[in-house]
Amino acid sequence: MTTNATGSAGSGATDSAGRAILDAFGDFAKQLGTISGSIAAGFGVAPSDLVALFKIDGALPMKDLAQRMGCDASFVTAVADALERHGLARREPGEHDRRVKNLVLTPEGIAAKERLMQELATKMPWCARLDDAERSCFLRLLRKMTAPGAEADIGGLAGSHASDGRASGPAGGHGRR
Repeated sequence: MTTNATGSAGSGATDSAGRAILDAFGDFAKQLGTISGSIAAGFGVAPSDLVALFKIDGALPMKDLAQRMGCDASFVTAVADALERHGLARREPGEHDRRVKNLVLTPEGIAAKERLMQELATKMPWCARLDDAERSCFLRLLRKMTAPGAEADIGGLAGSHASDGRASGPAGGHGRR
């Protein structure tokens, strides 16, 4: 009997499938990074700047952009600086609170976002390699895995390897590659 990714007893096949999924997901993440880097280079910006461009819709407070990007607010300041330097966005004071700084896409930024969306639609693997039914299934699975409360479903994972001295983390206690 072996222990599977959730720390419960399971068959060797389950452990093998879990490892294969983790390996395939690592390959998928690497591929997304390569594609994103290539697209960003074409725009002359960093990949994080493209993520911001993708996330900005209307006037968006910088604090909210940090939440959407999953990063620290201080990092968004550097992203905003880069977007402004490239003429893609500008900072504006908040409508109700002038201490709040919103990022707003410029006309050039809106055009760049449209080009970005077209490139993503042609280069991302789910667009190029999956048919409509497969994309729909893939989206349902992603939403199921990332739904609110999904962390609680795997919450036992973080402590499951604590007693054997391995660091726990997103890769099931195996650290970064």
